[in-house]
Amino acid sequence: MATDMNSLAAAAACDGLDLTLSESGTGRPVLVLHGGGGPATVAGIAAHLSRTAHTLAPVHPGWEGTPRPDWLTGVDDLALTYLHLLHDRGLRDALVIGSSLGGWIAAEMAVRDTAGVIGGLVLIDAVGVDIPGEPITDFFALDPRGVAEHSWHDPDRYYVDPADIPADQTAIRQGNMATMRVLAGEPYMHDAKLLRRLHRVDTPALLLWGESDRVVTPAYGAAYAAAFGNARFEVIPRAGHLPQIEQPEATLALIDAHARRTADSTAA
Repeated sequence: MATDMNSLAAAAACDGLDLTLSESGTGRPVLVLHGGGGPATVAGIAAHLSRTAHTLAPVHPGWEGTPRPDWLTGVDDLALTYLHLLHDRGLRDALVIGSSLGGWIAAEMAVRDTAGVIGGLVLIDAVGVDIPGEPITDFFALDPRGVAEHSWHDPDRYYVDPADIPADQTAIRQGNMATMRVLAGEPYMHDAKLLRRLHRVDTPALLLWGESDRVVTPAYGAAYAAAFGNARFEVIPRAGHLPQIEQPEATLALIDAHARRTADSTAA
């Protein structure tokens, strides 16, 4: 289903939940899901794919100052809402791309996709599963310098002194983290049941990992990929937790190739 539009950011309703949703482009539907850092962390992916695809990029409720209803307390709530959004719009063969927390949402969508709405998955340095011996770093316990050291291959380039952040942006970041605590704070950043369910997901999945990620290590990513029924694992050199920002060309090339590969397999 193609939608002819240049760029549209508007409110959309699904499952009684008001969503802030940006849409652009025409062609195959692509759902782009951001992580804890907010929609800016995947804006480059959405902009790139909108040249050839119908790209939908929601803001998770509670991020960027958007309202979060009291009943929305888990990643499973978001997964079902986004799955129903695709289904209710009649979108099929959707490529679902998620970064960090967004990758977890994408995985939860895949295990619930009984209607076959999703045609491909891309998980970028995703959290969401418990891998013995590879714990997820307690992000909430890190100071700003620690966040930079764990998140980036080149932390000095991306570290921002909190004193230099405007007060309104600080308030938004604090609100984002408060929402993430509600959705993913207990159990911390994972669903204890998800790992053993992934073997039933035969949708072609691509797991991309920054080689320098210390939030969730490449070893964590390799084990995550191995749990899927049909997955490829790629490590991106000189990148940390957000390779789409540190190494955008390499990341987008791998996403483009997977989009072509999954479209071809669907057509076949």
